[in-house]
Amino acid sequence: MQSKTLIVVVGPTAVGKTAVAIQIAQQFGCEILSADSRQFYKELNIGVARPSLNELNTVKHHFIAHLSIFDPYNVYKFEQDVLLLLDKLFEKDNIAVMVGGSGLYVDAVCKGIDDLPDPSPELRKQIIEQYETEGIESLKKRLKELDPEYYSIVNLTNPKRLQRAIEVCETTGQTYSSLRKNMTHKRPFRIIKIGLNQDREILYNRINLRVDMMLETGLLKEVESLYEYRYLNALNTVGYREIYNAMNGDISIEQAINDIKTNSRRYAKRQLTWFKRDQEIKWFAPTEFNLIYQYLQSEI
Repeated sequence: MQSKTLIVVVGPTAVGKTAVAIQIAQQFGCEILSADSRQFYKELNIGVARPSLNELNTVKHHFIAHLSIFDPYNVYKFEQDVLLLLDKLFEKDNIAVMVGGSGLYVDAVCKGIDDLPDPSPELRKQIIEQYETEGIESLKKRLKELDPEYYSIVNLTNPKRLQRAIEVCETTGQTYSSLRKNMTHKRPFRIIKIGLNQDREILYNRINLRVDMMLETGLLKEVESLYEYRYLNALNTVGYREIYNAMNGDISIEQAINDIKTNSRRYAKRQLTWFKRDQEIKWFAPTEFNLIYQYLQSEI
């Protein structure tokens, strides 16, 4: 058996990653690390589809509800935190499981974060002012012109990601996507990647049903309780942003619900675009656990 192995389970939202990750962890007697950046915050529960208490009690999980929405946190800190935790976990177990759909966070652990240059203060100020005066659509248009490849996979609702990519493009004269590919940090453990996917119609139905279940279990109340903090980046996410638009009077609540479903499906499509470019991922349907387990046994 390989001495130390990280099994990574990825895929689009609502495909069933949590259930499969728990099954894998139970089979190998190990713990789970979450790479879903939306689930880091203790104030967010229903809207981010946090695993149930029963699921969390079945197998020990890390990086779920460990932060407050007021805590500064980023992918660089996540990379370091995960590597430190893995050092400890691998002292007692040969295997750990990481699961999540946040591609940038998964890549940070598996490949490392590139040491990309910082822009001049003048350029950074200019990009921030562009966002403040012209809005996020202007950043999206600028990035699409500078780096269409990264534009196709980045979270287009996250202005900080857009600003950072534009900074790097303008500073280096190269695309952000090409520079990100140039560096892969060697890890002191083996990595096996499992991707979960299913027929698009089935996946989209699962997404729609999940949103309906969120509403039935109190999504509106959860989102409304955080209204005064809606300016925080942690709340600039699908399921919260749309309801705030309704609370602000921009759209109806019915339209907000439809927008959550639409934006969740679009998010799933972007996730698949991101992960499909990784040739190291072995793909399965979420119902094919026997095949997944056989594959892992043959690889470990």
